[in-house]
Amino acid sequence: MNVTTRLAQIAKQLPDKEAYVFMGERCTYQQLYAAASRFADGLMQLGIRRGDHVALLLGNSPQFIISLYGALRLGATVIPINPIYTPEEIAYILHNGDVKAVIGLDLLAPLVDMAKQRLPLLKQAIVCETAQGKEKGIALSAGMKPFAEVLAAGDPAFAGPELDDDDVAVILYTSGTTGKPKGAMLTHQNLYSNAQDTADYLGINEHDRVIAALPMFHVFCLTVALNAPLMNGGTVLIMPKFSPAAMFTLTREEKATIFAGVPTMYNFLYQHEGGSAADLQTLRLCISGGASMPVALLENFEKKFNVIVSEGYGLSEASPVTCFNPLDRPRKPGSIGTSIKNVENKVVNEYGEEVPAGEVGELVVRGPNVMKGYYKMPEETAAALRDGWLHTGDLARMDEDGYFYIVDRKKEMIIVGGYNVYPREVEEVLYSHPDVVEAAVIGVPDPDYGEAVRAFVVAKNPGLTEEELLAYCRERLAKYKVPGEISFLEELPKNATGKILRRTLKERLTASHS
Repeated sequence: MNVTTRLAQIAKQLPDKEAYVFMGERCTYQQLYAAASRFADGLMQLGIRRGDHVALLLGNSPQFIISLYGALRLGATVIPINPIYTPEEIAYILHNGDVKAVIGLDLLAPLVDMAKQRLPLLKQAIVCETAQGKEKGIALSAGMKPFAEVLAAGDPAFAGPELDDDDVAVILYTSGTTGKPKGAMLTHQNLYSNAQDTADYLGINEHDRVIAALPMFHVFCLTVALNAPLMNGGTVLIMPKFSPAAMFTLTREEKATIFAGVPTMYNFLYQHEGGSAADLQTLRLCISGGASMPVALLENFEKKFNVIVSEGYGLSEASPVTCFNPLDRPRKPGSIGTSIKNVENKVVNEYGEEVPAGEVGELVVRGPNVMKGYYKMPEETAAALRDGWLHTGDLARMDEDGYFYIVDRKKEMIIVGGYNVYPREVEEVLYSHPDVVEAAVIGVPDPDYGEAVRAFVVAKNPGLTEEELLAYCRERLAKYKVPGEISFLEELPKNATGKILRRTLKERLTASHS
């Protein structure tokens, strides 16, 4: 089974059910499947074949969904790319990913045109016209095809090839902490199994209306807010861009039942003065992932909005979900929950041996969701996939009930005079201060202790002082864990999903000292 075959089944079972809603536009399953089939045929007419690589440079939109399912229906491999990446970042992925066709916004037409001249493999560029593009007078160069024309040229009765479960469906380029991004190859089985296992675990069904506010090019949205509901007859409520006010309005007007977001989104919602429990009263579940959610934020959010937040865990290499807090058993704040159906998680030492409950080690994963490997990177693949297990690089512990807790990234652990300091532990204390909105902790070189703890904070009270916050930390942390210095910023650097970038803080600090 794969996601496009399943979409065909749902279109037959629930033809008139809403598949998605986008800014007032409503599309049924029958219409969506027909559009995906037409687009697949349109791609084939342009010379795209099974196994060819097709990049998506699109934001949250119907075009993203149609392009994704259309390309997969043809048997092509989809490479979603963040459209706000720099030209250099985009060019690297197009080149490394051996991309044959690009589907992008007209705003990116000059960039795509430049890429076509430099990349011999890149044969086709399909462009989605936007109001901003028209305002700026962006003209399509010769050879660029408007998305609407490709869609109109296709046949809704397109049969498509038989797909193998082990065929690569998607290549997701992960923003690694060091070096160039790596392309995680996810098969049709990886994508479908994780969407269904996540849906089963969280009870996502045809009655759910799921907000897609996370970027669709990110695997969290792709699986949890797109594939999982569409594979089960739910409705996707597409937000072109996240904002607290827009999210509250959409939830009220469309009677949303599920919201999936990263901790930063929950923080923005919590801090937004116009929001109340009445705005979110139709939600049965909020899902958090992408980064660890501070316990203080989780508890404050649930209290203010009277809704359950289920924190989970995943990574691109696992399609991505491996754990979620269960809905039928006690939820443990601060935990990423238990292994979802068909997926195994365990905590191991440096020799790959499972450690006793309560001990910290590396989290490793196996299941039908685990990637095939990294594209054109055999050494990195061998390092990540060992003895049938995916090594995540995250430090974790498991309690006696089988609930897992992420302690921190293996590479971000700070060693102060031989003692391990996990940034998340210090961040949890900072977040518990009533005047702290956001916090991030990194390790910096120290001549005496090897490393020292450095904190960055966004405060809601401009009168909050460094000494006051340090005193607060001293009461709650061992001496070696207390930050040596706390800097106040107007905002913390984040990636497209809202994940706080500790790496960028380190780079800024290094640059300021050089």
